[in-house]
Amino acid sequence: MGRMENKVCVITGSTSGIGEACAKDMAAEGGKVVVSGRNEKEGARIVNEIKGAGGEAIFIRADVAIEDDVKNLIAKTVEAFGRLDVFVANSGLGSIGDPHEVETEEWDRILNVNLKGVFLCDKYAVQQMLKQGHGGAIVNTGSIHSFVAKQGVTAYGAAKGGVAMLTRTVGTSYAAQGIRANFIAPGYIDTPLLADLPEEFYEELKKLHPIGRLGKPMEVAKAVTFLASDDASNITGTSLLVDGGYTAV
Repeated sequence: MGRMENKVCVITGSTSGIGEACAKDMAAEGGKVVVSGRNEKEGARIVNEIKGAGGEAIFIRADVAIEDDVKNLIAKTVEAFGRLDVFVANSGLGSIGDPHEVETEEWDRILNVNLKGVFLCDKYAVQQMLKQGHGGAIVNTGSIHSFVAKQGVTAYGAAKGGVAMLTRTVGTSYAAQGIRANFIAPGYIDTPLLADLPEEFYEELKKLHPIGRLGKPMEVAKAVTFLASDDASNITGTSLLVDGGYTAV
């Protein structure tokens, strides 16, 4: 029996990269998976791939920066599967710029998705889980930049740092009700987002990780599935670094 057997699992930002890997891993572990994001074509592809592998999945379009979209995502999940057991708030945008260069509009764009979006997901996931009365698990996707500063990573780092503290608050506020919330902090992961980087920059990124390479999406997904599963039943309000040793040196 898989670790997600019969659990209803929502993963935002799951039309590519880490989120896609999470959706596929949770489905392979027996979960009933809701793939969510803004790209309907990619969402349909992933649902078809999960079903082709014998899993169960549907796609629900949502922009996590829009409150009504998040409400609708959870309502449609419950309509389809009857409940919500696991919510992975994974949607995120990248951004580069030093503090004196970041435009206010860019700051708002990044914070609206990377921090406000996680807050909205956690808020309404908790409301649904409290209503059900049998607990649940939330995993928020952060970053090594929640913990270490890097030049040029201004809005992104501020948002991800906020997510780390938000997760601690959620994870401790509802622990007595059986709702756990934890935080996954990947290093640089080999996703399509890095495909267009110059080769020399890509090689420099690898050197920052003592393990000598970038992480793989499924390596992060396995850690997310662990935190969402009953194997992590005594873990809440904490951070799990999946960074190849980046923050250890």
